[in-house]
Amino acid sequence: MTTHESAFDLSSESPSKIALRTLVRDRRSWVASTMLIIVVALTLFAPLYASLISKTDPFVSTINGTVVLDGVEVQVLQQSTEGLKLGVNPIGPTWKIGPYFLGADNQGRDVAARLLYGGTNTLLIGFAAAALTLIVATLVGVVAGYSGKIIDSVISRILDVIWAFPVYLLSISLSVVLLTSGFKWGPISLEAGSLYLPIIIIGLVYVPYVARPIRGQVLTLREREFVKAAIGGGAKNSTIIFREILPNVIPSVLVFIPLMVSLAMLTESALSFLSIGVQPPDASWGTIIKDGLGLLYTRPMVALTPGLFIVITAVALNLLGDAVRDALDPKARLRGAF
Repeated sequence: MTTHESAFDLSSESPSKIALRTLVRDRRSWVASTMLIIVVALTLFAPLYASLISKTDPFVSTINGTVVLDGVEVQVLQQSTEGLKLGVNPIGPTWKIGPYFLGADNQGRDVAARLLYGGTNTLLIGFAAAALTLIVATLVGVVAGYSGKIIDSVISRILDVIWAFPVYLLSISLSVVLLTSGFKWGPISLEAGSLYLPIIIIGLVYVPYVARPIRGQVLTLREREFVKAAIGGGAKNSTIIFREILPNVIPSVLVFIPLMVSLAMLTESALSFLSIGVQPPDASWGTIIKDGLGLLYTRPMVALTPGLFIVITAVALNLLGDAVRDALDPKARLRGAF
């Protein structure tokens, strides 16, 4: 019978059931899950909101458009009445269910509709990039830690090289190159504005931050008695990895999920704010903040609302990450968790 290391070895109940029960009882997991569900539900509601409530196309400029408010037809972009009276001011938040609930941006597009569509892209990239990071990092960490010697040395040096570059500097460099020329490798071809590009860039730059701790854990597991017993019994390397190593590594990978989603989402928003992330006509929370930067003093909701959504989502993911860590490792509470 295969024996796995666990913090719950003394209990007759399976570790996964104990961890799940602990997670369900943790108030942070409930708060975080509720916040995430609300945010995700709102973003998925984007097409219905645009077609049924806003009745506007959030990707089409309406410079000369008008909207009826309280029976009065008003311009979406109104002539400025401040200073030299140059330029235009977008219509402000109506705070009514309907068009321009959060106002318009400098191109007359509905901010609320763009916020929901942008959230869809931001969360999609965040989750997809985190999944790519965890899959690649787990594979690399397990192979490096279990193989040892030359393979471990080569992989470790590659990870060290990537680790040496600041995350945002490396992300910006790769984005600038790939967004101007696209990506083509054999039969794989991605256009410059493809959403797959930020997913791949963000997913790969964070690999060393997950692969290194997994490699260290595998190095420790390789010296445990149950792994040595499997080796002594003539088990194949693939069998040892999938039956002995991975079951003990998966809990650590699960702890990384909320953290990596949060980091990927923040990185995507930063890249999009710099115009090297999500490209028009697509939108993300980062691009909406960039669009609202020039309206910060006249129509602050354009920039503040997506920023608020980023903060709420990041906080929820970090709370969920803390709850998952404590559920899988009860001793973590003694190291500062509340």
